[in-house]
Amino acid sequence: MNTPARLIPLLEQFDWACERLTGRLTGPFVDSGNGTDVEVPVLTDEEYLWEPVPGCWSVRLHSAGPGPGAALLTGAGEWGRDTAPFPHPSPPPFTTLAWRLSHLSELLTLRADHTAGGHSLTRDDYRVAGDAAEALADFGSAASAWRAALLGADDAALDTVGYCTYPYGSDPEDPFLDTVWWVNQELLHHGAEIALLRDLYRVRGGLA
Repeated sequence: MNTPARLIPLLEQFDWACERLTGRLTGPFVDSGNGTDVEVPVLTDEEYLWEPVPGCWSVRLHSAGPGPGAALLTGAGEWGRDTAPFPHPSPPPFTTLAWRLSHLSELLTLRADHTAGGHSLTRDDYRVAGDAAEALADFGSAASAWRAALLGADDAALDTVGYCTYPYGSDPEDPFLDTVWWVNQELLHHGAEIALLRDLYRVRGGLA
């Protein structure tokens, strides 16, 4: 099936954002933005779980219970992600790199399922990664699943309201093209946050 013309720039943007974020997390180099390669170390478990301020929301062992201000840990398996029922705390808690990367991987995985899969996965079904290597692999798999779902959409699908039935957003009320745009901005803005957290970790305690 030919990719609809309207989807091509969004697909290219998604691919670029995934490549940029993956490079920022795994190295060994990433483009600084002006064509200069900047050395980047691969994400470690310590950095993945680093809490730069008190009261962070993160991913935690279910056996340890939720963190400060969180009501529960969502996710299957040994680990879960701090969360609270709606309405969420205001101002929102500061979230760790682990929280943000898990959030991205979950939303991509679930949206792929609710677009081109069984339309059944929930946050409770998603297996949260407790270490950096697993989290990086999960992000790669999630991005591939969402990209495959996009490639299955024709022009009619892009205009179909509720083509994606993801239950944790406005997807069931939106044309699919709007959902595709929204996912890209989620990836771009959380990717930028993750990049900043890596910079803060690198200079923590005044270390260069």
